[in-house]
Amino acid sequence: MATSIQNLVPPFFCYKSSFPSLSSPIAIFQRGRSRNARKMLRVCRAMVEKTVQGASSTFAKDMERLSAKESLLLAFKDAGGFEALVTGRTTDVQCIDVNERIIGLERLNPTPRPTTCPNLEGRWNFEWFGVGSPVLVLAKLFFGRIPSTLANLSKLDVLIKDGCGTATAQFKLLNSIENKFIISTKYNVEGPLRMKEEYVEGAFESPKVNQEAVPEQLRGAFGQAFNTVQQIPFPIRDAVSSGMKVPLGGTFQRLILISYLDDEILIVRNTAGEPEVLTRLEAVPDPEKITEYES
Repeated sequence: MATSIQNLVPPFFCYKSSFPSLSSPIAIFQRGRSRNARKMLRVCRAMVEKTVQGASSTFAKDMERLSAKESLLLAFKDAGGFEALVTGRTTDVQCIDVNERIIGLERLNPTPRPTTCPNLEGRWNFEWFGVGSPVLVLAKLFFGRIPSTLANLSKLDVLIKDGCGTATAQFKLLNSIENKFIISTKYNVEGPLRMKEEYVEGAFESPKVNQEAVPEQLRGAFGQAFNTVQQIPFPIRDAVSSGMKVPLGGTFQRLILISYLDDEILIVRNTAGEPEVLTRLEAVPDPEKITEYES
C-alpha cells in the first residue's frame, strides 16, 4: 500500500511553484517596475502640489496688488484730489500717507521691463506729482497766485504713442474761458526702467468762451472785446486763432524711472525720487512695442 502511494505522489523536489522566486529575473523586473511606478506617482503628486501652490500664490499676489491700488486711489481722494494738489492745500500727513501707499504698490510691480511694454502706450491722467515735477512747476507758474475763482487747472493728461508724448493741461479763466496748453515730448529708452524725456514744443490753443457762463457784470466788456477782435485783419486773426507755439527743443529734458506699470496705473520717478502717479484713460488701439534699448 505504501508503495502504491509513493508511485502516485511524485517526490517533493519535482513540484514547480507558479510564483517566481525572489531572485529570479521576473521578480527583479516586477520589483523595479513597482519602484518606478511609486517614484512616478510621487513626481506627479509633487507637480500637482507645485501647480496648485503656484496658482494660489499668483491669485494671492493679484489680490494684494488690487488692494494696494484701491488703497492708493482712496488716499488720493482723502488728500483732496488733483485740485488740492495743484493749489497746495494738501497737508504733510496726507502727502506722507500717499507716498507710503505708492511704495507699497511699487513693490508689487508686475512688469519687469516697463519701458518696452505695450501697456505704456495710451492716454494717462495725472493723479499725483512731486514738488519738483515740471507739471507742478508749470501749474504754480500760471495759477499759484491767482484765486481759484478766477483761474484753475482742471485736468492734466498725457498721450504716449510711438516713443512720443503729448501732455495737455486744461484750465479755465473766470469759469467761462476754456483753454489748453499742450507740450510735445520725445522719449528715449535707456534701459528696462529708465527713459529720457525731452520737451520739444509748447503750444497755447485759442481760448473757447462759454458765453452762458460769463458773469453778468462782465458780459458788456466781453461783447466789446469780441467786436474788437472781429475788426483785426484776417491774417493776424487767423494766426491768433490757431494758437501760439513755443519751441522748446534742447531747453529742458529729464531722466525718469518707471517704478510701476500695469494696465491701469503708471508710476514714474524723477532723479530726485519724487513720484508721479497716472491712471489710464484709454488705450492706444493695437499698440506696437517700443524699440528695445541697446546696452
